[in-house]
This record gives sequence, C-alpha cells and structure tokens, in this order.
Amino acid sequence: MIFKKYYFLIAWLIVSQNIIAQEQESKINDTIKGEKLEEVIISSLHLDSNLLNTPAAVGILSKRELLQNNTTDISTVLNTIPGVLMQSSNFTTTRISIRGIGARTTYGTNKIRAFYGSIPLTSGNSETVIDDIDLENIGQIEIIKGPLSSIYGAGLGGAILVTPQLLQTEGQNTSISTIFGSFGLLKNSLNYALNEKNSSLNISYHKLETSGWRQNSAYHREGITLAGALFKKQNSKLTYFSNYTYVKAYIPSSISKTVYETNPRLAAPTWAASKGYKEYKSVLGGLAYDFKINDRLNNATSVFINYKDSNEPRPFDVLRQNTFAAGARSQFSGNFKIRETENQFIAGIEYFLDNYKGNTFENWYQQNNGLGSLQGNQLAATAQKRHFYNVFSQIRTLLSQKMEFQAGLNYNKTQFEIENYDTNTIQKYAYSGIFSPQISLLFKPNTQKTFYFSASRGFSLPATEETLTSEGTINPDIKPENGYNFEVGGKYYFLNKNLYIEFSLYRMEIKDLLVAKRIGDDQYVGINAGKTLHEGIEILVKHNWYINSSLWMISYVSASLGNYEFKEFIDSGNDFSGNKLTGVAANKANAGLSLNSNSGLYFAADFQFVDEIPMNDANTAYSDAYKVVNLKTGYRLEILPKLTIHFAAGINNLFDKKYASLILPNATAVGNATPRYYYPGLPVNYYGSISLNYLF
Repeated sequence: MIFKKYYFLIAWLIVSQNIIAQEQESKINDTIKGEKLEEVIISSLHLDSNLLNTPAAVGILSKRELLQNNTTDISTVLNTIPGVLMQSSNFTTTRISIRGIGARTTYGTNKIRAFYGSIPLTSGNSETVIDDIDLENIGQIEIIKGPLSSIYGAGLGGAILVTPQLLQTEGQNTSISTIFGSFGLLKNSLNYALNEKNSSLNISYHKLETSGWRQNSAYHREGITLAGALFKKQNSKLTYFSNYTYVKAYIPSSISKTVYETNPRLAAPTWAASKGYKEYKSVLGGLAYDFKINDRLNNATSVFINYKDSNEPRPFDVLRQNTFAAGARSQFSGNFKIRETENQFIAGIEYFLDNYKGNTFENWYQQNNGLGSLQGNQLAATAQKRHFYNVFSQIRTLLSQKMEFQAGLNYNKTQFEIENYDTNTIQKYAYSGIFSPQISLLFKPNTQKTFYFSASRGFSLPATEETLTSEGTINPDIKPENGYNFEVGGKYYFLNKNLYIEFSLYRMEIKDLLVAKRIGDDQYVGINAGKTLHEGIEILVKHNWYINSSLWMISYVSASLGNYEFKEFIDSGNDFSGNKLTGVAANKANAGLSLNSNSGLYFAADFQFVDEIPMNDANTAYSDAYKVVNLKTGYRLEILPKLTIHFAAGINNLFDKKYASLILPNATAVGNATPRYYYPGLPVNYYGSISLNYLF
C-alpha cells in the first residue's frame, strides 16, 4: 500500500519542519521588506474563505502564477499543481485528470465540474472545457481535488473554480499586450477596467493565432469577455459575466510510434488529406445577485446560459453539434449559535437543463480534388435533453478554538430523453437519486498550522455515448460511477510566513467503472466494467527568500506519488485486474523559481517531470517519462507616473526533449497499421512579449 510505503517520509516531513520552525522562527527579522506568503483567499462557495481553514486539498493558481509562462497555454501552469495532469495538443485536444480520475476518457475532460464565476462550464453531457477562457481574463483558479460533492455536485475527480479578472481598486485601468513566438505564434490583447463605488466594468478582447509546428495544425481563436457589477450597495450587488469565443483549429490527430520517433511533424494521413478541423462558437452568460438578509443570513442567486455551435469535419464523417444549456443556482449561507457553539452553514439548490443536437454527414474529401473536407449526405441525427437537480448543504461547527467539524450532503436527480430521428422514437430515462455525504475534522494548534481528515462520496454521470446501445437506444443497465474518498492532510506556515508546506494522503475506490468501448471510427458504447483504486501522496512547498533589500526569490516544489490501478476489471473476456490505470502518469514533479529585483528586472525558470504512462489496459505499451525546462526573463519599467511598460522573452522546452504531450488511451490499429497513441509535444520554442498598462 502506498500509505505504508511513504509513511515515514510524511512523518519525517512533519517532525522536521516543526523543529525548523522552533529553531528559526525566532531568528527572522520582522523588518525585512517585501511580501510574505500571504494566506490565500478562496471562493465564496466554500464555508471559509481562508485556504488554511479548508479541510481539503485545494490547488491555487494566483494571477502571477497564471502569467508565469507565455499566457497562451493553460496546461503549462495547471500542471504545476500536484495530483493534476492536463494533457494538451494544439490547444483544442485536451484532457484533465485529477488523481487519475478521468484519465481513460478518449477525448476531452469529464468527471470534473468547473465554474466560471457562478456559471457552470460543465455541460449536461458531463464535458468540461476551460481552454476557451483567455488566461489574462482570469484572476485566480482553484482546483478542489476529490469529490467534495456536498457543494459541487457530480464531480468524481473534483471541481475547478475560475475567478474572472476584475479591477479591485477604485479607478480606471487600460492595457494592451502583444506576444509573438515560434511557429507563427501571435497573440494580441486589449483590456479596459473601471471600478466605481456603485458599479464596475471589465471588458477585454484577445486574438490568438499560430501556424502550428505539425502538418495541418494551424489554430485561430478570438474572444470578448465582459464582467462587472451593478447596483453595488452595502448589503447587495448584482454581478454579470459573459464570454464569447470563436475557434477554428486544424487537427493533425495522433500518430504511431514509428512516425513519432522518425518524423513527429507529420499529421495522420487521413486527417492531412481531409484537412480535418474543429470550428465552433461559444457563449457564456450569467447574472448573480448577492444579498445580505441580516447579520446572520446571506443569499446568492444566479442564472446562466451556455451555448455552443460546432462543426468538425473528420476523415470518417462531418459532425455538427449544437448545445444550449440554462440553469439557476440559489445558495443561502450564514451562521448561528447552539449553546455558545458557533456554526456556519451553506444550503441551496441548483437546476440545470441541457439541450443537445448532433448530426453526422458523409465526408466526400476523397472526391474533392485535394481541397479537403466536403459535407455529403446525412448519416445520423440525434437529440438529447438532460435535466438535473442538486440539493446541497454543508455545516461547520467550531468544537473548540483548535478543533472544528464539517459535514455535508448532496442529493442529485438526473433524467434525460433521447430522440432518434432515424427511427423517429423518443426514449425517456432517469437515474435513481444519488446521496453524497461528506464529513471532515480540522485541528488547528495555532493560527499558522492545520491538520485535517475528510471522507466523502462522489459520482460521475455517463456521457451521451455511454448511455446508448450500438443501435442508438438508451441502455437502462448503465449506472453512474461512484466512490468514497478518504484523505488526511496538513497545511503549515513557517519562518514568519516565508515558508509554506502542504501535504495530503488519499485513498479512493471507484466502482461501476464506465468503459467506452469503440465500435466504429467515432462510435462508442458504455459498460460498467469493474473497480479502480486511486491512492497517493501530494506535497507542495513554497518559499520566499529575501536576499537583500532589493533582491528576493520565490520558489516552489510540488510532487505527487500515486498508485492508480484496476482493482477489478474484465473487458471482452480479458482480465485486466491489477494492471496500472491507463492514460495517466502515477508520478509527477514540478519545481520553479523566480528571482525578482526592485529595479523591475526578473528571471524565472520551471521544471516538469512526468513519469511513463500506460497507453492501453493490457499495459503492453507505455509512453516514455520526460523532463521539460522552461525559462523566462523580463523587465518592468514605470516610464510615467501611471504608465508601465513590460518586456519579456522566454524559451520553452529548453533542451528540445521529445515527449508525448497527450496520449490516446487504447488506440486501435486499423488493418496492418500500428495503433496511433501519440500526440507529440512542442520542440524547443521561443517567444517574446511587450505590454503597456495605464492607470487613470
């Protein structure tokens, strides 16, 4: 067991750091200038806004960390969080797994819920996309690892909370930036922000283009984001969020091991010949009203829409999809006393309606004189409606000054109907209601150290294709995946808050494992095929070192050591029980440092290690482990009292390592060809940037 294997490592870590604290905290000079590692403020969806008081493993990416690379690829920064692996190829082909959950998803991300402000980014089809939001429009990202479903609902792996970027101080601010780099990379951004006593406004536009380093991999994205607040008063405010994105991304697809090793720039032959791509428009919109009813009771109510219209010509067909989702969420929060014991609570309800329509057509690219894809006759058409309700509650009780207890309960009810236009039939189906409890204990010996234990149950609803038989009808035997997570962890500040250490140990078993069996080029059916085991250790260390009055260094080290395996898994007569879980690296490590000066000059470096990844359930093929180093330097200069200019340049993949940035799990061979598992990562590449910021 991994807990036994690393027990002494964790014990040593706790004991040694307490010794360090006792010996050195008294020696720190409080007059050192510069910022400490401040306690992180997190989303209002939690019972407590202080990360230190949250009995859960929550990864935080601040604004500074989100912009530490070239601000075009979110996977680079997301992967610095232990336990999180975001695989990415050409921006639009991505997969996020948390503690191994979601690793076997063929394309895209599921089993994780995500929110942009109060707007769900997860569709009723269980798919989550966070790539469309420009990094420069994000104020903070929180990743809750594990199924804390009492608040977030159907997220077996956890939840991702994206905070929109808003101006925090009163006044006006405008900025413009340009980023350019290898393989035709060009990104232009423009932002204006206004914050007044009674209202605020933030509007931004960005355009990102690259010609791509592989055949058939050009990419274009542009978007507009609008966010702010109206009618701000002492006890209430109305906030609004909206985002429009247009994307056209050509798809080189995956390649075989031979091509990966000899000429990874090549696209898959059929994708190159058809000039396959994905094109879509998406719109997010929402309103949220926060109201303080009295000194002990608050309400936050939001309504939202999520629309996406996409067209994807592929070698085997042309897929057109249209999704419209709408919903509302109302949450009461407050505090009360029972016999002098302080209690806090959150309780509420969420409703979500998702309408999906999908059509496939023949692709006549072979008869199109080398011009690429050409839509032909319709092959199939389906529509699906999903309704789900989440009723949630959570309570926090302060048992003493050093001990607190939390408990929560979520109830989910999901029903859907599928219309098959080919057979002119409509089927309705509903899952039994799912209760998901959560309890935790938090011990706080002083204001700078906490230790916690939590137990929770989570679940994941099947995606559309997993609910259907090969004939396109509903399979009533499919069940949602579910599992219990047990976790202990600690969060500690040392050295006058210049050193922060966080660790967590977890164990989770998932039963009714959903397996998408491929029955055609893009046809899958789902089965519940067994159980998986997820256990591991995550460690994060952050340190501020003030070298002198004008020079300081910020550094971090994070690592996750996991054991992800099939506990029971029989598929098509093959027994894979005991094999390593497909599609995810069990071990991952990151490290980085930033050297900063009062003059505005800085230098940053980061390192990532990803262990080998099992590429099929039989464990007969593995990707190679890899190490990647990135460098960045820049200079910030105040050329006028309110005008700042920022120059930066960087190198990614400094040593030009060959690695697979995305793996296609269980790729199948066609004819005499070998399986196409590999999406190769970018070779060494360079970028530069310039930005202007003016504060009115």
